[in-house]
Amino acid sequence: DSSQVKVIPFNFIKRGLDNSRAINPVFSLSPGEKIFGCGESVTKLDKRGQKVNLFVTDPQGPETDQMYKPVPFFMSNRGYGMFMHTSAPVTCDFGNTYVGANKLFMGDEALDLFIFIGEPKDILNEYTEIVGKPSMPPLWSFGTWMSRITYFEQSEGYDVAAKLRSYKIPSDVIHFDTGWFETDWQCDYKFAPSRFFNPQKMIDDLKKDGFHISLWQLTYFTPKNKFFNEIIEKNLHVKNSKGEMPYEDAVLDFSNLETVKWYQDKLAGLLKMGVGAIKVDFGEAAPMEGFYASGRGGWYEHNLYPLRYNKAVADITKEVNNENIIWARSAWAGSQRYPLHWGGDAANTDIGMDATLRGGLSFGLSGFSFWSHDIGGFVVAAPENLYRRWLPFGFLTSHSRAHGAPPKEPWLYNDNFVKAFRESAEMKYKLMPYIYAQAKLCTEKGLPMVRALFVEYPDDPGAWLVEDQYLFGADILVAPMMEAGTERNVYLPKDNWIDYQSGKTYQQGWNVIEAGKIPAIILVREGAVIPHAQLAQSTDKINWSDIELKVYGDKEKATGFVCLPSDNKLTDIILTKSGSNYQLEKGQIQGVHYRINK
Repeated sequence: DSSQVKVIPFNFIKRGLDNSRAINPVFSLSPGEKIFGCGESVTKLDKRGQKVNLFVTDPQGPETDQMYKPVPFFMSNRGYGMFMHTSAPVTCDFGNTYVGANKLFMGDEALDLFIFIGEPKDILNEYTEIVGKPSMPPLWSFGTWMSRITYFEQSEGYDVAAKLRSYKIPSDVIHFDTGWFETDWQCDYKFAPSRFFNPQKMIDDLKKDGFHISLWQLTYFTPKNKFFNEIIEKNLHVKNSKGEMPYEDAVLDFSNLETVKWYQDKLAGLLKMGVGAIKVDFGEAAPMEGFYASGRGGWYEHNLYPLRYNKAVADITKEVNNENIIWARSAWAGSQRYPLHWGGDAANTDIGMDATLRGGLSFGLSGFSFWSHDIGGFVVAAPENLYRRWLPFGFLTSHSRAHGAPPKEPWLYNDNFVKAFRESAEMKYKLMPYIYAQAKLCTEKGLPMVRALFVEYPDDPGAWLVEDQYLFGADILVAPMMEAGTERNVYLPKDNWIDYQSGKTYQQGWNVIEAGKIPAIILVREGAVIPHAQLAQSTDKINWSDIELKVYGDKEKATGFVCLPSDNKLTDIILTKSGSNYQLEKGQIQGVHYRINK
């Protein structure tokens, strides 16, 4: 009664048009309250004042209000988070139609709501305890993925591998996109015999040179596809109310265990050849008007499709290769168990880069540890200046792939660009002990590698406002150059921060900082120990028995982590000051030699 505006309370909706029923929980919003999460959303990071649709969509790129990866979870700066346990479409009205009301329009008849209390780290840990945490992806997946749309021939695979090595660009993966079949985009799980004369030898040869192979595929089959009739005859597809296909294409129904087995058998043939990863593309078009083997319609199965799809590929990859790795575009709550996901078809513009980071931050605030994006953007040839600025952002993300319309390979630009590409890649490979340890920590706590500042600094009001910077793990702060220029404004949360490139120290608050030789602002928290490895051209050549512990700042104690891929055990590193040097107080690992440097 205190407001003349009528706000419908917590309610159950029965719609006269079709007698459908839905639940609509309504909560109050407080002054100054901020809302974060809901998946890979690229609109303003704070969702307060927005209406967010949680419905898996192919938005044609990360620049709209629709999402490849919506997640029915959000958190508030007022110390709580909510998980809406449903696969039905949801619209979250976070103070959009009435500034003081959080209205959750859930297309479900039942309310199953989990509420978590605490700081952001607590909430993410509690939430991922319920929906699942990922196990570690393999070490090689953290290396450079080189790709374009698309390599068509075996000879191209050899050529790209040879050039990466000759230009001394550290790299671990070559990805074959839509063109490795006989007919481009016609997925038949077979290397084109006319262009891949001995794919087994190619895979073996590249593996010896430190390269894993990633292969594109999708789960929609056109009438021209050789498997189309078999899929129909065996009832492996989604049906409509007439028992026929909702679309012209046959869409695999992953709620049918027979479909999952048929599909996994096809992928197993490739994985047994030595293929390292399968690209889990699309997954956003599960028919709403479809009927599924689960006994449910598209209303409940559409959003679940990515999760079922991610799981099917991850499970067979784990079974054959004993590695937890996919490369997926679509997701729903629970997909974080199956790393990893990338940001989709970004525009080759400053806005495309800006939106990509915001999407990654939002995704990380929705329970996902691992995420990547197409360095330089996807749609057309990346302008050199943009590609150059995108490189450090791409390499200071958990997983790094150059992919999109050619030219994508650095040597097709110029020698100076090759140098820039190499410098960012070398930085990541030297940082691999830091990255691997932080990744392990993320899997244990449900934290993101690309992390909003407030996750580490919840008591700093300024940290809740920043959406164009991120923490890469706990101790490295990255501010990408979103526009052409040599400097930018950077907000630093409490602590002093040391420039990774120049060594200069900056204090808390707003600072105008000059980008270094690598075109980004890269800072390290004072008191951090960042473990480095000697440079290697592929991750299998990294010498884990010789690690440099680099101390940043001048504190009495410096801390960090090391995790060896051989045992995946996280080790706390504590160094204490002794005169002008540091000595190891805790963290010795048998067989590992530490070099301590300031």
